[in-house]
Amino acid sequence: MSRGVVWQRGGRRASFAWSLALACLIACAPGGDGDGDATLVVDDAPGDLRGDVEALIEASGAEVAVAMRTLDGALELLIEPDLEMHAASTMKVPVMIELFRRAEQGELTLADPIEVTNEFSSIVDGSPYTMSADEDSEGELYSAIGSERTLRHLCEAMITWSSNLATNILIDFLGAERIQATTDELGASGMKVLRGVEDIKAFDAGLSNSTTARALLVLLEKLGRGEVVSADASEQMVAILRRQQFGEAIPAGLPPGTVVAHKTGNITRIHHDAALVEIERPYVLVVLVRGIEDRAQSAALIASIARRVHAAVTAGAEKDVDTGDTGDTGDTGDTGDTGDAVGTVEAAA
Repeated sequence: MSRGVVWQRGGRRASFAWSLALACLIACAPGGDGDGDATLVVDDAPGDLRGDVEALIEASGAEVAVAMRTLDGALELLIEPDLEMHAASTMKVPVMIELFRRAEQGELTLADPIEVTNEFSSIVDGSPYTMSADEDSEGELYSAIGSERTLRHLCEAMITWSSNLATNILIDFLGAERIQATTDELGASGMKVLRGVEDIKAFDAGLSNSTTARALLVLLEKLGRGEVVSADASEQMVAILRRQQFGEAIPAGLPPGTVVAHKTGNITRIHHDAALVEIERPYVLVVLVRGIEDRAQSAALIASIARRVHAAVTAGAEKDVDTGDTGDTGDTGDTGDTGDAVGTVEAAA
């Protein structure tokens, strides 16, 4: 399923204890610098995988939620999958989905032009607020204020460069309620899309977009299977997620050349990454982190979790080839609610 190249950096000055524990686990993990061992247990995470990931989480001192499942359903790892956190920019995935749903139904086309504006209304009292290019990860769109851009252009900017301005324009256009309804219909009700970005009055009132790892797992799993809107629309959305420009988290923990379709999210002490990893045995990995101030440290933690998970998935695939054991590829029974290519950093959302 290889279609592109994804890699990037992560790393920072961490506390000595955290760094020592992290280095030990990385070195011992399969695919790291040391000798490791992993055994695939069909329908559940290998004990050593779960233990290693939990040890990484404990050493970090952060609150971390992890949700991973191979698309064949044979391997799954769930750690605090229903822990609710601020969604940050991960909520841009359901915004994209709603846009493609409306296009599929003929309500609009992605080529339709829309005016670029920079005035939005708080969901608290309707008072106006504007976005700042200095606080956004993408600045080109601000130079286009007063002119028009296509819906496709805005969607691309929202996902690949995590443009907050593009996001707010699209949420105003599509409606948060309809975005949420579509998200619920997909079985990802753990994702709550209430509003656009930088609505400070709403934030102060405790009205923020939120998500669970399970919710993002469901969305990316269905995208990977071609089950969101249509097979063609799903592939188009996955292609946009592959062009993600910020790869310091999950992609940094994977072998060079691994194709990843994903979406990150960052605000103060929040760092998430949700990815479809497109290898021979494709899988979805979602890691949500709360409580680490230094973004490079949280990126390194996510990358280390991704490295350990990837080793387990690929070890399981090799075991299946060696023994002829294809495992149980049916439904895992979990029907609860459950998208960066080359890049550097993403601004808060």
